[in-house]
Amino acid sequence: MESDSLEPPYLHGGPLGRAGFKAQPEDFVVEELLGFEPSGVGEHCLLWVEKRNLESNAAAARLADALGLRRRLVSHCGLKDRHAVTRQWFSLHMPGQPSPEPAALESEGLRVLRVTRNTRKLRRGIHQGNRFTIRLRSPDFSAAAAEERWRQIIEKGAPNLFGSQRFGNEGRNVEKALAMFRGEFTPGDRLLRGLLLSAARSQVFNAVVAERIACGTWDHALPGEVYGFPDNGTILLIENQRGDEPQRFAEGKVELTAPLWGAGDLHSAADVRALEQEVAVRFRELTAGLEAAGLRQERRVMRLRPVNAEFVVLEGGDLQLSFDLPRGTYATTLLRELAALEEATHS
Repeated sequence: MESDSLEPPYLHGGPLGRAGFKAQPEDFVVEELLGFEPSGVGEHCLLWVEKRNLESNAAAARLADALGLRRRLVSHCGLKDRHAVTRQWFSLHMPGQPSPEPAALESEGLRVLRVTRNTRKLRRGIHQGNRFTIRLRSPDFSAAAAEERWRQIIEKGAPNLFGSQRFGNEGRNVEKALAMFRGEFTPGDRLLRGLLLSAARSQVFNAVVAERIACGTWDHALPGEVYGFPDNGTILLIENQRGDEPQRFAEGKVELTAPLWGAGDLHSAADVRALEQEVAVRFRELTAGLEAAGLRQERRVMRLRPVNAEFVVLEGGDLQLSFDLPRGTYATTLLRELAALEEATHS
């Protein structure tokens, strides 16, 4: 039963067909939406950086090395895809030092587009979201069918699932997490331990979402719901609800949530808690391991809706999709509802 959540059901009937994905970096463009304007002054130097085929931590290391800084003095809001063109912010702690010239920091695959200052460093997850522009090549389905499916995704959303990135190579991070919980495997560092805990949590979350879809309660509020705001991750616990949440859910202002498992009581109640506990029973080893690891019960919204969405048919029949998503969500959770993605092999 513990592999079920890796292949959850589709909300819109499955992909229309196949399409090429990430054939080249320019096919997947991600632009970080910071959500605020840097102050322009302060001891932290902020860099607006464009990366091509370069992972975020590797870019941070390059920036630190170029200035002779300790790598812990360079921070960023989140990890961006490697096989892509991405634009994101980095902050360098440089009190009393002048801001560097862009040319001193640039290298292959890394350009500095803007330099400014800020009073605070950038921390993981403080950004508002990301803007995606994605090209799907040579789809074997019609543009008309794709445009109609895209309209349905915009209108009804898609399951806010954790994507394959969270589960590692061939989905083995969950197996490794189970081995860690059993004492058969000890992670070499805190980063790997965190990745395995996240994979275990994501497995249970995806399973609850899949159960809600299978039961037909995906878009129907049950007694005992915990609601959340999709744009900022704020959760409305039952004791803080004002009573009109079902109406606001119907209007798309708040969303239903599912558990990110940890120690303590579920925040849900009544019918929702019963359903979540029933699913959790299938994953006793994972839930027990997460509780023993010291994680606490949290929640995440179940529906993902693209904002500022655009659909363009390019010359030759390729499709270009542009949309904004909140931080911590995956573009591929939307795309899987449209097409089976045939990703190019990268070295």
